[in-house]
Amino acid sequence: MKIIVPMAGIGSRLRPHTLTVPKPLTVIAGKPIVQRLVEDISSVIDEKIDEIAFIIGPAKKGFPSNTKENLLKIAKELGAKGSVYVQEEALGTAHAIFCAKDSLSGPCVVAFADTLFKADFKLDANADGAIWVKQVADPSAFGVVKLQDGYIKDFVEKPTKFVSDLAIIGIYYFKDGDRVKKEIQYLIDNDLKEHGEFQLTNVLETLKNEGAKFIPGTVDTWMDCGKKDPTVDTNKQVLEFEHKAGNNLVSKDVVLENSEIIQPCYIGKNVVLKNTKIGPYVSIGENSIVENATITNSLIQTNVTISNAKLDNAMIGNFAKFDGNFTSVSIGDYTELT
Repeated sequence: MKIIVPMAGIGSRLRPHTLTVPKPLTVIAGKPIVQRLVEDISSVIDEKIDEIAFIIGPAKKGFPSNTKENLLKIAKELGAKGSVYVQEEALGTAHAIFCAKDSLSGPCVVAFADTLFKADFKLDANADGAIWVKQVADPSAFGVVKLQDGYIKDFVEKPTKFVSDLAIIGIYYFKDGDRVKKEIQYLIDNDLKEHGEFQLTNVLETLKNEGAKFIPGTVDTWMDCGKKDPTVDTNKQVLEFEHKAGNNLVSKDVVLENSEIIQPCYIGKNVVLKNTKIGPYVSIGENSIVENATITNSLIQTNVTISNAKLDNAMIGNFAKFDGNFTSVSIGDYTELT
C-alpha cells in the first residue's frame, strides 16, 4: 500500500505561522500534522505501508530547504520508503496528485494534508475505492457524495440545494493507482479544466461512469487545521485522544519550580516551568521557558520564552518571546512581544 500526500498549498489562512513552516509540518501535540495524518491512515488501512509520497510546493512559495529531509524522516519512522515531489504551479487537485505519477500505482491512499481525523472502520478490499466522508450541518461549503445501496452514486461540488450532508474530507483509497493516473493524464493531455484547474472530482466521476464502485469511509471526528482557532481546537482534541489512550506526553526532564501541569498536556524536552500553571489542553515544544504564567487551551511551539502571561486560545510559533497580559494571541516564529 502507498500513501500519496499532496501538501503544496501555502497555508495562507494560518499565517503568520506558515510564513516559515509549511502548514502540514505545523506541530500538534508534539508531532507534525502530516505525521499524525499518515499514522492515522496507517491504523485504518491495517496494511503494510510500502511508500509515502509527498507533493510539496517550491521554495519560492515558502517551503524551507529542510522540508524534504523532514518528510523523508516521517516516512522512515513508519517503515516506508519516502518520496518527495514538487508541484511548481498550483493547477488543481488532480494535477497535484499527478506530480507523484512515478509513485501512483497499485493500491494507494491519497490524503490532502489539511485535516486530521479519527475513524473506526476497515477498508473493503473488494471495492474499487473509498472516499472518507463526514456528516456536516452545512454541506453547501463542501463537495458531497450521494449514496445508493451502500455505494457512492454521485459527487456534487458545493451544492446550492440539499442533496446530501456527507462531506468529502479529502482522503481517498484507490485499488488501482495506475487507473487513476491514466484518467488524470487524459485530463491534462486534453486540457480539461474546471474553474481553471484539473479537478480530482472529474476523475472520480469518470471512473464511476466506467463502472468503478466507490464506498464511503465514515469518520467519527474531523479536525480542521486551516485557521488559528480551529488549529488550537484540533490540538485540544488530539490531546484528549492521547490522554484517553493512556499516553503520557509530558517529557520526563521537564523542570517544575512551584508549577503545576493539569492534564491533558504535551510538554517537550528541556522545558522549564517557573511559578506557572499549565493546562488543560496545552502543548509546549522543546527548549521553552515559561515563567509567572497561566496557560490553558493553547498551542506553543519550540524554543519559546513566555513570562508574566495569562494565555487562553493562544498559538505561538518557534523562537518567539512573549511578555504581557494579552490572552488570545497568535504569534509567528521569531516574533517578540515584550
